[in-house]
Amino acid sequence: MTFASLGLIEPLLRSLETLGYQTPTPVQAQAIPAVLAGRDLMAAAQTGTGKTAGFALPLLQLLAMEGPKVAANSARALILVPTRELAEQVHESVRQYAENLPLRTYAVYGGVSINPQMMKLRGGVDVLVATPGRLIDLFRQNALKLDQLQTLVLDEADRMLDLGFSEELANIYRMLPKKRQTLLFSATFSDDIRLLAGQMLNDPLSIEVSPRNVAANTVKQWVVTVDKKRKAELFVHLMRKNKWKQVLVFAKTRNGVDALVEKLQGLGVNADGIHGDKPQATRQRALDRFKLSEVQILVATDVAARGLDIEDLPLVVNFDLPIVAEDYIHRIGRTGRAGATGEAISLVCADEVNMLSAIEMLTRQTLKRQNEPDFEPEHRVPDTDASGQVIKKPKKPKKPKTSGGGGKRNLGKWVDSGDTQAPEPSIKPVRKVPVFNTGPRKRKP
Repeated sequence: MTFASLGLIEPLLRSLETLGYQTPTPVQAQAIPAVLAGRDLMAAAQTGTGKTAGFALPLLQLLAMEGPKVAANSARALILVPTRELAEQVHESVRQYAENLPLRTYAVYGGVSINPQMMKLRGGVDVLVATPGRLIDLFRQNALKLDQLQTLVLDEADRMLDLGFSEELANIYRMLPKKRQTLLFSATFSDDIRLLAGQMLNDPLSIEVSPRNVAANTVKQWVVTVDKKRKAELFVHLMRKNKWKQVLVFAKTRNGVDALVEKLQGLGVNADGIHGDKPQATRQRALDRFKLSEVQILVATDVAARGLDIEDLPLVVNFDLPIVAEDYIHRIGRTGRAGATGEAISLVCADEVNMLSAIEMLTRQTLKRQNEPDFEPEHRVPDTDASGQVIKKPKKPKKPKTSGGGGKRNLGKWVDSGDTQAPEPSIKPVRKVPVFNTGPRKRKP
């Protein structure tokens, strides 16, 4: 199969040839004809399988061949994404695909001044890539009109439809024309999100080119158990032992990112960090330097988990497990992309056992565990399996201590050697393993 056989026009084929695209991926082979036919679509595929080209190529063709010229302060197609970094990346792909077409493309997101974006939109754009918050700001300031909108794309749709964006999306839907094509693309769709999406789309075609919620089989995954207080020490040990050259590290919190970056820089390691409190220019500069291998270790919160394409990234480390199990799939999907192989290591402590269990249940696999010599945890991480069960082993009762000197000590009482029977030792009940609250907390870009 070729891209030409899918019905793509010659200008797009020339762009693909320049980019080195040879044959369509499975998701592209199914999505491109469906989008060209005007169908609403729900497409699920693993990360790194070419979903962006799957919607962008046919979308650009439809815009080039149909509809009126874009009006001032208007957009003909809207691609919504959850993060600023993903907005930049998706727009760059769209721009490259549209190189030989008379179409205008642009990306808008928060964290930067809104005024240049308002100026750019005055002439209208054919394809607008946006994060929800900034899109609403531009609309409310009359800098953007959506009357001409033909197609709406939700990229990373599971996150876009999650509770963290529900209010923004509800506002956006009220802005849009009722007659439009809607495309949902993501690596993961929960049953609840599928039900919700089904209510928004018109007779949607569902495409699944890989098992649901399964990580790419090109990524080797395993867990190293460790006490929480020794995670940073273990990371440095593994980095030096294995001579890691380029690593993307995920931490749960912004403070966690800053603390690890500070420790690594203090050891002379070329490290940088990305999280929501950093200015967008700083975040983009750190990401660009990492892609160019000018930064050895990039530490990030989940703002870097979705859609970012880092060529030939060999390793992802989960310094902390994600609160939402689906984010694990997206995190490790930054490696092993486009048929390449990669590795994903998770440093797991005892209070993350419920998160580990949720990940194993979602991915339907029990992750291989190993201990690193001299880093065996004092607080044992209970066994887990793909059924979602945490296997708790009961603690053995402590034996009564004995001491010499003509008598026996039994739980604080002296027993003379002439006594015929010692009192029974009292055994404390087994202490239950605490259950930690792993409810999702969402941050908006």
